[in-house]
Amino acid sequence: MLPFSDEELKPAVEKSLEKVAPMLALDGGGLKFLDVKNGKVFVQLQGACIGCSASNQTIKYGIERQLRMDIHPEIEVINIAPGMEDMIDEIAKG
Repeated sequence: MLPFSDEELKPAVEKSLEKVAPMLALDGGGLKFLDVKNGKVFVQLQGACIGCSASNQTIKYGIERQLRMDIHPEIEVINIAPGMEDMIDEIAKG
C-alpha cells in the first residue's frame, strides 16, 4: 500500500506524466490521465499508441518507470482502452 492518499497522488502524477508526454508525441502518440484509485494510476494511451504492439512496454518502461522514480517504487500504471472508462472502479478493486 502506498503511503499517500489518491488525492495526494494526483498532482504528483500529473507532474510526472508531463515528463513522458514529449516521448509519446515523438511517435505520434499521446496520453490522457484519467484517475488515481487505490494507488493505481489509470491512463489512456492516445493517437498512434492505441493498439501499438509496443504499448505495454510504453506503459511499463516509460510511464510507470517515470512515476516510480518520481513518486514511489510500487506505483502501478494501468492503460484503459477507449470506451472502458467506466471499468476503472472495478479494476481498481483488483
